[in-house]
Amino acid sequence: MTLRDESRITLSGEQVSAELDGEAVVLNLREGVYFGLNPVGTRVWSLLKEGPKSVWELRQAILDEYDVAFQQCDEDLRSLLTSLDEHGLIVISD
Repeated sequence: MTLRDESRITLSGEQVSAELDGEAVVLNLREGVYFGLNPVGTRVWSLLKEGPKSVWELRQAILDEYDVAFQQCDEDLRSLLTSLDEHGLIVISD
């Protein structure tokens, strides 16, 4: 699926997560596989735990909170979301 700025991201119902020392660990319940997130990934995850967010909203939050260039933020966010989607941890809709 192509990620657009308007794409809505929600957490999958097939996961559980916990935060440990500023980093998140997410378990895919269907596959039994753990997925670790760095502090920025953990921030994205915590935003998604609040409710569905668009790619634009997630990127804007990261840009507001971290000293990162727009292009780098956009590339890293899209890479993270693609990986989370491939592992069945989020649902992407238009």
